[in-house]
Amino acid sequence: MTSLTPKDKDTVRSFWAKVSGKAGDIGMDALARMLIVYPQTKTYFSHWKDLSPGSAPVKKHGITVMNGVGFAVEKIDDLKAGLLSLSELHAFTLRVDPANFKILSHNILVVLATMFPKEFTPQVHVSMDKFLAALALALAEKYR
Repeated sequence: MTSLTPKDKDTVRSFWAKVSGKAGDIGMDALARMLIVYPQTKTYFSHWKDLSPGSAPVKKHGITVMNGVGFAVEKIDDLKAGLLSLSELHAFTLRVDPANFKILSHNILVVLATMFPKEFTPQVHVSMDKFLAALALALAEKYR
């Protein structure tokens, strides 16, 4: 994996500042897409009565996910240490397969590109892709 350069970090911070006001919508759409396109991910949410796009649980967890992304933006200089408690939660309590972090990251990128076509430049795409890959890797840290 390519590490985040100072320019990547600045690009991520700047882009996040522009889009974070829509974090709930981004998270809801990305999670809904993941559940539809990758139905195997539904197993982690079998306790939800409604997994359809726009449902209350999808909305709520979408917000939770994007709050985590926002937290990761704050911890961008040391994601591994900054996300240690989230890594432990997902590894030991929730027992989420770490491959799903990459799947959700991809869906977040798709939503960002569709919701913010002007702002989602090739440079932003590269930097956000690298950031989300680094975030997924940091979340998977406790699986090793």
